[in-house]
Amino acid sequence: MRGGARRAWPSQLRQDATEDCVVASFTILTVCSGNICRSPLAEQLLRVGLVRWPEVALGSAGTIGLTGQAMPYEAADLSRHFGGDPSLHVARVLTAEHLSEADLVFAMSREHRRAIVELYPRAIRYTFTIREFARLVNGVTDEDLEEAAALPLHDVVGRFSTLVGFAASQRGAVNPPESPDDDDVVDPYRRSDEVYAESARQLVPAVNEVVSLFHRSTRVHQP
Repeated sequence: MRGGARRAWPSQLRQDATEDCVVASFTILTVCSGNICRSPLAEQLLRVGLVRWPEVALGSAGTIGLTGQAMPYEAADLSRHFGGDPSLHVARVLTAEHLSEADLVFAMSREHRRAIVELYPRAIRYTFTIREFARLVNGVTDEDLEEAAALPLHDVVGRFSTLVGFAASQRGAVNPPESPDDDDVVDPYRRSDEVYAESARQLVPAVNEVVSLFHRSTRVHQP
C-alpha cells in the first residue's frame, strides 16, 4: 500500500552496478486510455530524465488498456527520438492496486484523472494531469522547496514525496489555464503524423518541467 511496505512491480526493478537489483521506493504511474501512445511515452521519457535515481520506479497503464499490445510505430518513433526505449512496452489495463502502490500519478487528460479517482478515490491526493502538474510547479523557487530542503540530501524518496504535497497545495493558488484543454495531452492514436507531433509538443515540455523540479529538489538545502 502507498505509504507503507510496498511490493515492487517486477517490470520496475532497476539493475545496479553493484547489486543484483534495487527495489524502488518512489513509484510514478502514467495513465492514458489504451496504454500504447501517451502514457508509455511519458513513462519512457521520465525514465530517461530520472535515470540517476534507482529509488524511482516508473510504470504506465490504460483506463481501457489494450492489453498485450505494443506501441504503434509513430509513438515508438517519438520515444526513440527523445531518447526513450519503447521496445519492451506491453499495454495493460489500470487497476486499483496499481493506484494504491503509486506515490504520484500522471494522467494524460482530465478524463483520465476522473477515471483514476473514480477507481481509487484516495488517489485524488496524488493524481494530476501531467500538464496540470507542470503548470502548478512552474516558477517554483528554492524557498518553495523548504520542506524538501529540511530533509537529508540522501533522502531522495522523502524529497520527491514533498513535491507531491507542494503541487497539490498550489491547486487554487495558481491561476487556471486559459482553456481547460491546456491541461490535457491530445490523443494521437490512429490519427495523422501532425497530431502525433502536436501530442509530443504538449507532453515533452511537461515531462521536462517535472524532471527539472525533481532534480532541483535533490540539490536544495537549508542555509
